[in-house]
Amino acid sequence: MHGSNLIDQEDLYKTIFQRKSVRKFQVEPLPDSVLALLREFIKDLLPIYGEIETSFMFLSPDDIRSFLPQPQAPHYIAAFSQKREGYRTNIGLMLQQLDLFLSAQGIGSCWLGIPKPKKEIIESNPLEYIILLAFGAPKEKLHRSSVSEFKRKSLSEISDMESDAQILEPARLAPSSVNNQPWFFSGDRKNINVYCKAPNFLKNLLLKKWIPIDMGIAIYHLCLHFKIKGQEVKIIQDPNPSREKPGYVYFNTLKIV
Repeated sequence: MHGSNLIDQEDLYKTIFQRKSVRKFQVEPLPDSVLALLREFIKDLLPIYGEIETSFMFLSPDDIRSFLPQPQAPHYIAAFSQKREGYRTNIGLMLQQLDLFLSAQGIGSCWLGIPKPKKEIIESNPLEYIILLAFGAPKEKLHRSSVSEFKRKSLSEISDMESDAQILEPARLAPSSVNNQPWFFSGDRKNINVYCKAPNFLKNLLLKKWIPIDMGIAIYHLCLHFKIKGQEVKIIQDPNPSREKPGYVYFNTLKIV
């Protein structure tokens, strides 16, 4: 995978270990120069599946509707995608690049699954609406002081890899819907098989749409880890029967070159 030239990839990587979801924002919009920078960055977002058409729309608070109280931000990004196999995981991986970029630029952000763009905005886009990312100047602490502040599963709970488990730390720290952390990793440092823990009835009912997005976020964190180490990652889907794991759903294999 390659990345945008607008920021040092190491800055994005460092942000993984301090990023937090910001839910309190300053009401003032960001400067036009900052919004222009974000528009340029979005042009370089990397997909898993380049053949899936995607689009990202900047929205204001007046463009958003929600039946529950939600964080109020001066800006939102709405993600849209062609509906094809893997499209939600694809969006998760792409939009997490922007999430880290925002945090590295000193801008707060938060994934929002319940609010949506207004009906006329969704209907004006030929692609399927997926999810929102709220962002703006933070009105609370932007970053965590240490990794100990993350509430995450242990490495042993998300992997059965017998060696080099520490390479999974970036994925372990990934954000997920209601902090569900659905991912599980198996294999070795050359071939990492990515699984999702099979959800129970209630989780499947409530989180079915969001779990594939969560998986894309964690996959991106892993890919960025190897990129920083000077290695390339090929993300493939090879649901060979030998990859089946009871209690888990196979997603992708990361081949480390």
